[in-house]
Amino acid sequence: MLEKTFYKQLLKRSFSVPVKVVFWDDSSVVFGKGEPQVTITFNEKLPIRAVTQNASIALGEAYMDKKIEITGTGDRPIQTIINDAYQQAGSFMRDSKLRRFLPKQSHGEKESQTDIQSHYDVGNNFYKLWLDDTLTYSCAYFTNGNTDDLYAAQVAKVHHILQKLNPQPGKTLLDIGCGWGTLMLTAAKEYNLKVTGVTLSEEQYNLVQKRILDEGLSDVAEVKLVDYRELGDRQWDYVTSVGMFEHVGEENLGLYFKDVARYLKDNGVALIHGITRQQGGAYNGWINKYIFPGGYIPGLTEIINHIVNADLQVTDVEMLRRHYQRTLEIWDTNFNAHREEIQADKGRRFTRMWDLYLQACAASFESGNIDVVQYLITKGASGTGLPMTRGYMLTDK
Repeated sequence: MLEKTFYKQLLKRSFSVPVKVVFWDDSSVVFGKGEPQVTITFNEKLPIRAVTQNASIALGEAYMDKKIEITGTGDRPIQTIINDAYQQAGSFMRDSKLRRFLPKQSHGEKESQTDIQSHYDVGNNFYKLWLDDTLTYSCAYFTNGNTDDLYAAQVAKVHHILQKLNPQPGKTLLDIGCGWGTLMLTAAKEYNLKVTGVTLSEEQYNLVQKRILDEGLSDVAEVKLVDYRELGDRQWDYVTSVGMFEHVGEENLGLYFKDVARYLKDNGVALIHGITRQQGGAYNGWINKYIFPGGYIPGLTEIINHIVNADLQVTDVEMLRRHYQRTLEIWDTNFNAHREEIQADKGRRFTRMWDLYLQACAASFESGNIDVVQYLITKGASGTGLPMTRGYMLTDK
């Protein structure tokens, strides 16, 4: 009886859309008016202590283990209720008292390598099932009202980033956290730059190295399996880094931007693209434990301060929140189109974990709980070497 009362109190302030909650004894309650859009079913009691220590971990694990089911009238009921819960002032999603326990984190070079490999070395074949053909695992850029063609949007994102640099043929580019190489190799092939990519993922490194050899780019492209902090005294004209600073840890953010400055030549230009909270930095216990060990989402003003403290200057800032929401929605649709195949290979718990992750992140962007921001920065006075107006950034390629 105590557990049921606790969960009623926990959930009744968390939703504006009508939600039905079915308890382990088959009793139920509906929060909100109208036909329920989402049904949350507790297949068994969850310990109250676990939820009060960290609600995201306890409820996330309960969903992974089928102790909770979430169903609804739409394609993504998890996204529906998490988006709604983020927007309610009294929601458990916004209650700091329910985030007391967080997994321990460390961001030394060895720990960073382990963290990256635990996520990205799940296997290239897994990512190929639900990413597009560019194997780009970051926010796409949907131009001209196109909200469906993920491949075109990822190609557009790569060009959007590179065009912001105003790159000049023959100059050099460093891509910190190069992923599967699409950005760096596009820079080499279509912008005539000499490029260096850095990753800690062996799966990514092997694929990028193969692409360089297969495409005959060895004279203009190289990839290194090394921590970005260990690149010595080399400098480049341009630096890009997409979806990287979320991995370095709160304590290392300042050093990360100082490394960006160290690797840039004087008056060099960098485009740093990453998830940012406009409300200030935050951790998520469940995502840290199961998806991105060591992850930290920094705040907007926190990032700006680190840029300035690294003797860099901000030239342009662009928010792409809605683009990442749409990217994640397409990824989740693709993921579920291959759900049986993924579950046969990885197991039911893993499959439910990833579906929850993709929908929860889409909801977090939809609600404005998190954003994704592109920071165009210069090592020198803002805008040095760049056109006077922003029009040059917007030419579709």
